[in-house]
Amino acid sequence: MIKVERPGSGDDTRSWGPPFLKDRDGNDTAEAAYYLGTNRNKRSVTCDIARPEGQALVRELATKCHVFVENFKVGDMARYGLDYASLRKVNPAIVYCSVTGFGQTGPYRERAGYDYAVQGMGGLMSITGERDDIGGGPQKVGVAVADLFTGMYSAVGILAALRHAERTGEGQHVDMALLDTRWRCWRTSAPTTS
Repeated sequence: MIKVERPGSGDDTRSWGPPFLKDRDGNDTAEAAYYLGTNRNKRSVTCDIARPEGQALVRELATKCHVFVENFKVGDMARYGLDYASLRKVNPAIVYCSVTGFGQTGPYRERAGYDYAVQGMGGLMSITGERDDIGGGPQKVGVAVADLFTGMYSAVGILAALRHAERTGEGQHVDMALLDTRWRCWRTSAPTTS
């Protein structure tokens, strides 16, 4: 697995600590335990996709990859010639997964998506926290559940698309949205009223 990171600073989660990795003397390093845990066994490369050289590097990697996952706002990858339609020209069997807040189509497609916003919009915050009669109100849950469930459903969609590509040689575009995950997971767990 190859992770493409931003030149200079890398992935934002590299600094999401504490806790941080300790050096041999027991002192904190700059590497966050979260980043290391979620990126174990990945190889990293930095690449500026806004530059032609960076775009060429991504296209070269795509010729050798089975799966390509991106989480930019809708239209950003097309602007750089790195969208599904462009990459399938260099690798017809590629499985391309886009993870956004609200999907590739629909009225909110151009909005950025964040876990806590989706928890609020999807109604999960309305069933967490203190009771309303004692001054409570909506609260986000402690774990980024929309992010986690979207990742899980993305993996399932990618696996199904890979199976299809094995049989047919034809890749697919998997469109995953944080808000879609709300409807798949929370709807069945929300309390019902009579």
